[in-house]
Amino acid sequence: MTERPNSIEALVASGYVVESVKAEIKRNAIKRIQKGLPLFDGMVGYDSSVLPQIENAILADHDIILLGERGQGKTKLIRSLTELLDEEVPVLVGGELNDDPLAPISKSGRQILESQGLSAKVGYLKRSDRYGEKLATPDTSMADLVGEVDPIKVAEGRYLNDELVIHYGLVPRSNRGIFAINELPDLPERIQVGLLNLLEERDVQIRGFKVRLPLDIFFVASANPEDYTNRGRLITPLKDRFGAQIRTHYPKDLEAEIAVVHQEAHISPPAGIEVIFPEFMELVITSFAQLARKSPSINQRSGVSVRLSISAYETLAAASIARALRSAETLAVPRISDLPAILPAVSGKLEVDGLEDTEESQVFQRLLAQSVLASFKSISRDSDFTRVPASFDESTFEVGSDLPSGQYLDELSSHPDLANAAYKLAGESEVPLVASAIEFILEGLHLSKRLNKSAGEGKKTYFAK
Repeated sequence: MTERPNSIEALVASGYVVESVKAEIKRNAIKRIQKGLPLFDGMVGYDSSVLPQIENAILADHDIILLGERGQGKTKLIRSLTELLDEEVPVLVGGELNDDPLAPISKSGRQILESQGLSAKVGYLKRSDRYGEKLATPDTSMADLVGEVDPIKVAEGRYLNDELVIHYGLVPRSNRGIFAINELPDLPERIQVGLLNLLEERDVQIRGFKVRLPLDIFFVASANPEDYTNRGRLITPLKDRFGAQIRTHYPKDLEAEIAVVHQEAHISPPAGIEVIFPEFMELVITSFAQLARKSPSINQRSGVSVRLSISAYETLAAASIARALRSAETLAVPRISDLPAILPAVSGKLEVDGLEDTEESQVFQRLLAQSVLASFKSISRDSDFTRVPASFDESTFEVGSDLPSGQYLDELSSHPDLANAAYKLAGESEVPLVASAIEFILEGLHLSKRLNKSAGEGKKTYFAK
């Protein structure tokens, strides 16, 4: 392995050439495109919509603003841009603003170069350290973003007209990297003006002290479309600063939503227990999110985050693990009777318009029933459940989230058609999987108005109409 240059003299001898951060990102993006690789890993559902627009913006050297409701992966997408940075870049040791060894912009860096010349030391900055991020809030100050006079440096004897008295903020310290602001319209207008001045004119005024900083930054921001388009929330010159305005979106179909859930959900069962999530239960969870995004009862301006699907998935898995622990089972499989457990996990992610808490719960229950019915209809296209209700003329079937899986098999002896359908749907003979399939079939038939249901304390009984 070749030793890295550790001085400016060695760096120049190695053939190093000053390159802007946008040129660096473009160079690495071009390599990925030529190899047929995606720009970023892990961005599900954006291949034919958002990512091509990001690609164009990068090739055009444009700063970017992402517009989208909450939970559409905007922050994840912005942070993924660091994958297009080099693994590390040389910096001038002692420079305050990630100074390029051959072209420092901070006064400390320029002084080092003037005094030490080619013998000045060179260090290396990792790509993870070249990313700066700020969540815009009404109390964000110019000191946070740009900088402030450091009273300690003044007390040490420096004069206020000395650039070295400045403690720089997040934006200058992101020099030669990516700087992101989330929820940009929430910045006060006076801060927006200062940010525009810094990014466009390169002039910084701190306590009346003027500094010229030719910052090298790839600027990215995010915003809610409603805030972005309302007059007065974002100053027009700052809007104009962005070369690309790109709309993000929620997963457009169930397959994309399920793929996101698989990627992001975190399930950690205890030793000795395996969690299996049946496909039909995944359909129920993702259908719930997709139906919520179309429901007139849900505030669509706030959006329905993908985090809803992820949290619901994780909570259902947790409920099945709890049952497996109580029943001494080694396989945890979510069931329809576990669905009420997700309400605490999703209620904070849905805003119901103008309803009391009791009515809010009813909205959630109605959406869950609609998602189960939609999933059942989708599954029943390839499965025949028409003969199942016939056996309920003579007997009933009891289910419950706390009932052990073995109890379901005991009841199946009176329902041979249900047994055949459940084993076929489960795809395996593992008892917890069969129990989950039974509940899905029975609830689907009930919602299709082919079976009745009575609810007791923690249990439900299905019987003939």
